[in-house]
Amino acid sequence: MRVGKLKIKAQLYCGDELAMGPGKADLLEAIDRAGSISGAGRAMGMSYRRSWLLVDSMNRCWQEKLVETVAGGGHGRGASLTPTGQAVLGAYRRLEAGLADAASGAVLAELGNLLRETPLPPTSAGVGEAA
Repeated sequence: MRVGKLKIKAQLYCGDELAMGPGKADLLEAIDRAGSISGAGRAMGMSYRRSWLLVDSMNRCWQEKLVETVAGGGHGRGASLTPTGQAVLGAYRRLEAGLADAASGAVLAELGNLLRETPLPPTSAGVGEAA
């Protein structure tokens, strides 16, 4: 998420494994809309395997599963967010909103005032040479 010129990327870890980040939150929302992991993956331009691996990672990192699956097609089949999945997704989106609100204050304005609109062209000095 961008706030002006600042990019904010909240990531929560379970040990060394990424438990939740912007991409996983987007995937949860896509699963909620599509009702399946494969449909969510297609909507996001990723393979079923990649989508499934991300869901598996999330389900292993949280105290309770975030996504419940029922194999096969048809009515009552597919994937849905569990109550814990809904709670984690909602809390994560609130965290993002809070970070965006905090970042839009005076410190960001101070940095923005010191930042160029575009970078200067690269210098012609080589690496290790005095400029």
